[in-house]
Amino acid sequence: MSNDPIARFKDLLAQAAQLGVEPHNAGALATAGNDRQPTARMVLLKDVDAAGFVFYTNVQSPKARQLSDNPRASLCFWWAQLKRQVRIEGGVELVSDREADEYFASRPRGSQISAWASQQSRELASREELMTAVALLTAKYQDRPLPRPPQWSGYRLVPDRIEFWKDQPDRLHERELYTREGDGWRITLLAP
Repeated sequence: MSNDPIARFKDLLAQAAQLGVEPHNAGALATAGNDRQPTARMVLLKDVDAAGFVFYTNVQSPKARQLSDNPRASLCFWWAQLKRQVRIEGGVELVSDREADEYFASRPRGSQISAWASQQSRELASREELMTAVALLTAKYQDRPLPRPPQWSGYRLVPDRIEFWKDQPDRLHERELYTREGDGWRITLLAP
């Protein structure tokens, strides 16, 4: 058992990638705003290090509004091929503009245009409305790089708790909980 849950998570993420899990970096993000109604959706993890778990989104989306109301969230990763699950809970903060700019610049051009064209989760009159916005942006930025849209950035979930779950026969699953204590982690075993 590793004393470093981040290294342990990265190892599982790498194993999932090696097995061809597609997408291996997809996790369910759960948030709740002032109305206390939990909402979950899949997000793609784009970075993980000692500081936390990073995903990107439109900062005017429902998830971003919930994170503004209540800057705490949970991520859950499940890899059926590994028979492993990881749950992460903690506070959430925006990444720096530099981090968001660098990641945005690394995205495929079509994804960059989509970030500009989509007003994420808002009602559309028609699919053509979205495709027209895509065509206009494609023409506008035809010969130049796209800057990061002001409504697009990233969030970092800074973990307080990370639980590793491993499937075992007869539902006697292994559960190990890492709870942040100062600069380190306290590790406890949980009953299945």
